[in-house]
Amino acid sequence: MKLARLCAAAGLDCGGSDAEVTGFAIDNRKVAPGTVFGAFQGTQVNGEDFIPAAIEAGAIAVVARPEATVEGAVHIAEPEPRRAFARLASRYFTPVPEHIVAVTGTNGKTSTVEMTRQIWRMTGERAASIGTLGVTTPDESVSTGLTTPDIVTFLSNLSGLAREGVTHVAYEASSHGLSQFRNEGIPVEAAAFTNFSRDHLDYHADMEDYFAAKMRLFDEVVSDGATAVVWMGSGESGWNARVVDHAGKRGLTVMTVGEQGSDIRLTSRAPTQLGQVLTVEHDGQERKITLPLIGAYQVSNALCAAGLALATGTSASGVWDAVSRLQPVRGRLERAVISPSGAPVYIDYAHTPDALEAAIAALRPHVTGRLITVFGAGGDRDHGKRAPMGEAAAKASDVVIVTDDNPRGETAADIRAAVLEGAPRAREIGGRREAIKAAIAEAGAEDIVLVAGKGHETGQIIGSGENMRVLPFDDVEVARECAAEIAGERA
Repeated sequence: MKLARLCAAAGLDCGGSDAEVTGFAIDNRKVAPGTVFGAFQGTQVNGEDFIPAAIEAGAIAVVARPEATVEGAVHIAEPEPRRAFARLASRYFTPVPEHIVAVTGTNGKTSTVEMTRQIWRMTGERAASIGTLGVTTPDESVSTGLTTPDIVTFLSNLSGLAREGVTHVAYEASSHGLSQFRNEGIPVEAAAFTNFSRDHLDYHADMEDYFAAKMRLFDEVVSDGATAVVWMGSGESGWNARVVDHAGKRGLTVMTVGEQGSDIRLTSRAPTQLGQVLTVEHDGQERKITLPLIGAYQVSNALCAAGLALATGTSASGVWDAVSRLQPVRGRLERAVISPSGAPVYIDYAHTPDALEAAIAALRPHVTGRLITVFGAGGDRDHGKRAPMGEAAAKASDVVIVTDDNPRGETAADIRAAVLEGAPRAREIGGRREAIKAAIAEAGAEDIVLVAGKGHETGQIIGSGENMRVLPFDDVEVARECAAEIAGERA
């Protein structure tokens, strides 16, 4: 495709160049002849430093700030080069699936996009999801990835899925991805907002800056006339009501969901041994739904997913039937094993105070003995959430074991000490495997063990930069191995 044609479609000036475009890259090592190179200033690396190398490798155009020096290729000069690059790339990576929805919020994004995919699949659609778990395709295969991949990977994935016959895609829109324009240029039919609480303040200046990044999804990214699905549970802090205001000002169709929802109203919820029974009012009808998942926040995720499916034209009867058959999402209150004593062991990705509190609250109605919580905090991330995480665990757990998560470039003992400030009576066991084994060994038949923080992750990150190592570590597999070891020791 000619560069001039792409630029015209994206509303950009490339000087009428008739060069043939063969691809896009933001890594100069991936540049081939005919590539359009995106040179962006980052927090640690300045992509403008690699412009000469990209041109030498065959880049025919460079999208960069007007102040950047570009010699030997077309300089597409834009004050916000990330956005311009995304607009240009989106005209190249076509087609894309007909129905695309996005999910943002602090917690619940992964579960909501995966549940949306499941609902579509169970109603006969060719559906996929993109997010923390990677790309999950209609045949359930998964390729790992970031919550929001870079714009080139994201758009090429969408185009590839469309060429494979996928018609419906749900993706996670993280605050990082939104602030870095990694979701631009595609038609987004509906978007959901789950909840909002402290996270990523190592990246965002404050909570308002973090919230503003989330709001880009509704203010700028979704298509005109799209639907905004907003969770409105009891006791919302006010952030979700502000989302409704943003959607209203943009002229979006607003669908509120939850105990305070006007479109999908949750009127009752009763826990059962393996799930919960919901009473939901929708479109003038009251429905009893048996959700085969435990926890209040799983209800939020499932009903937001239902809203997204309804917003894309899926029939109400099909949606509610599918909700009653939803399967657990990897690493989200996933039951890994039953201990030798009979205690279930759950794995959850909770890595913020609110998420940890929600995971504990989800399990509490099912506990007749003690709730034993094992968790840690990640290194090189928001330090301010560590003590509050300890407080959240100590407040609602009977036994708390503080261990290592992903220490990264920090000293693991220092991270644990910060967490213990919020949970001074907690037990400290640095080795994560040892901590998990200790919790399982201690659990009795009436107890439940929660291992939080890493969820679906299959590695533990030690060190940073050139010294970074990723050691194999899967909480689910480790819990199963520990349970087997304990059984053998007691035999």
